[in-house]
Amino acid sequence: MKTGGAGLALALVRDMRELRAPSGAEEIEAFETDVLAGFVLARASAGLADSTIRNDTGHLDLIREWFGRPLWEMQPEDADAYFGRVLRDARPSTRTGRAAALAVFFQFLELRHRVEIYNLTGRVAECPLDEMNRPRASVEPQLRVPPSEAEVERLFAGWREELATCRKFAPAARNYAAARLQADVGLRVNEVRMLDLDDVRWDLGRFGKLNVRHGKGSRRKGPKPRLVPLINGADRNLRWFIEDVWGQFGDDHERPGAPLFPSERKTRDGSSSRATDDVFRRSLAEAAGRHLPAWSGKLTPHVLRHFCASQLYQSGMTLFAIQELLGHYAGDLVKSCAMAVSGGLPVEPAEQAVEDSLAADLALGGCVVALAGQGGAELDGGLEERA
Repeated sequence: MKTGGAGLALALVRDMRELRAPSGAEEIEAFETDVLAGFVLARASAGLADSTIRNDTGHLDLIREWFGRPLWEMQPEDADAYFGRVLRDARPSTRTGRAAALAVFFQFLELRHRVEIYNLTGRVAECPLDEMNRPRASVEPQLRVPPSEAEVERLFAGWREELATCRKFAPAARNYAAARLQADVGLRVNEVRMLDLDDVRWDLGRFGKLNVRHGKGSRRKGPKPRLVPLINGADRNLRWFIEDVWGQFGDDHERPGAPLFPSERKTRDGSSSRATDDVFRRSLAEAAGRHLPAWSGKLTPHVLRHFCASQLYQSGMTLFAIQELLGHYAGDLVKSCAMAVSGGLPVEPAEQAVEDSLAADLALGGCVVALAGQGGAELDGGLEERA
């Protein structure tokens, strides 16, 4: 439309995109690769951990492999077929994780590349997941009620006796020491395997402390380091392993980055690699099958973490202190502690008492955090005294 003096005039405008040659397969493939690379860089810029980004791109690769075409071509009926048939019997966590990765990828497409995709293909990028077909997560978290103290001691007593007659003493003792450490101080299995020999700080506190550099961060933000005091006899167990077992793996104790729990396998430079989390999970499951049949197939490293939390609460430690020791607060931790207080029965008054205690702890949270900010001596000392 043009203005001609005092009047208006109409002019014919032609869309020059009609003259553009159709995009070839190679051009679209190269564009798809560039888009995925940009997605990875954007997620790294947002501060997400590398493991989280790898997990999301892994989900996207699996969907792309099934779909056979660029993901921006997916329609709601395609998502219906994939999540309704292909992943129908998958675990809820797998379904929701894959759906979340697909949804955030389409957010990236709509924000950054909607116009380019339309110019190249004539399609409008729009997420195929909506309120009708989006997989839902379970409302109630899985509750892990840990075994009793007597059961755990029976497990480790039987496991300890096996060490005298096992075929390979060093790896068997390593697996035992790692599981005992998880039960004593509540470390996650990945936190255990990522410990270095130098992370054991005997000079800190009454019993020594672990520098947990790869603690699980909140909201997928990457590692959150913390210091964990070696309470509940963890110092004795760890000292025995380092002095009597660690040297049998043939690594140099002065080498920077030497793993606390090494593997028998060597790297190219001849140093020991780290034992994997699968090794620790499998050895714990096998030991439970031999010495604690009632928990066969159910005892995992995470259950040992809940056992540790319950024992600490029963010994008088507050939930806020337990939260600081274990790394973060989880809703099912309250229920696990309540189960321990009530003798293993889901008694509502006991659970409510634990929740009331948590509320009281959080009311004083500012004071405790302030102490921790001054070096953590008061908080860590309290942890050690209570244990």
